[in-house]
Amino acid sequence: MKPLSELIVDSSDTKQLLQQWKEESERTVQFLPENTDANKPVLHYLQVTTHSILGHIAYHTGGIIIDHGWLRILGSGHDRMQRDVQTWNVIDPEQKQNRWPGLLLVADDVLGGFFALNGGGVSGTVGKIVYLAPDTLEWEALDLTYPQFIDWAMTGDIKKFYQPFYWTGWEQDVQSLHGDQGYSFYPFLWTREGKNIESVSRKAVPIAELWKLQLHWRKEFNIK
Repeated sequence: MKPLSELIVDSSDTKQLLQQWKEESERTVQFLPENTDANKPVLHYLQVTTHSILGHIAYHTGGIIIDHGWLRILGSGHDRMQRDVQTWNVIDPEQKQNRWPGLLLVADDVLGGFFALNGGGVSGTVGKIVYLAPDTLEWEALDLTYPQFIDWAMTGDIKKFYQPFYWTGWEQDVQSLHGDQGYSFYPFLWTREGKNIESVSRKAVPIAELWKLQLHWRKEFNIK
């Protein structure tokens, strides 16, 4: 593995690009301060330089909170979102077992949808983003690299992507959530009864619980 001395490089151009996307955004974007206790181990785990978008976000931010907290990009962790890219993906003390082998989970939303960089763990193009959709329980391939995904999250039409799932007053509700929480909906969003977002009940739960729930139902329905 490359040492940190080879991974921590000048990233002023990357910082400028991220700031440009933030300024162009029509939604709220907050860069959380980096966790100086975790950012070095996280970067070493990723084995990318800080000049890359992924490395810069992991090392120089605690994460990015977008659209009142609807969408959360993982970084090195912060009080508002304690998960970091490494601890969210590597789930055993010896750092040998990934949450999903062949995927790097990089972001999630309040619906319990999960974005991952595909390293061959699911079907789709390696090096592109996939999305575990809470309304289908399927990994859906997005034709986006990680930098393109970050650009889309800040400046793209995410309102169109999420259009069926906004409920009246969602901004106020979402702002009150911690970055390690999401909503559990009932009836479930993948049911016929759960298609009307205004009629389902919502409960704030840990995002880890939503991850386990999605995997449980995928197993129940034998979704590969």
